[in-house]
Amino acid sequence: MKLDIISPEKTVYKGEAEFIALPGVQGAFTILERHAPIISALSKGNVVYRQGEKEVSLAIDSGFVEAKNNIVTVCIE
Repeated sequence: MKLDIISPEKTVYKGEAEFIALPGVQGAFTILERHAPIISALSKGNVVYRQGEKEVSLAIDSGFVEAKNNIVTVCIE
């Protein structure tokens, strides 16, 4: 699926991801391919995503995520 991670200053990541684990305000959750559409607020924690064999972890303070039609956009602070 396509993943865009953006902050107010820059685009942090734009590319493909196999999964995205996120720190939701009501608990952590994971988005996989063909996930149902979702918009959720994010709390302080780590966004973790996998690109091929590489797993990347990114610390955030807050943000939100939108997933629809295998396109995931994560706005972070």
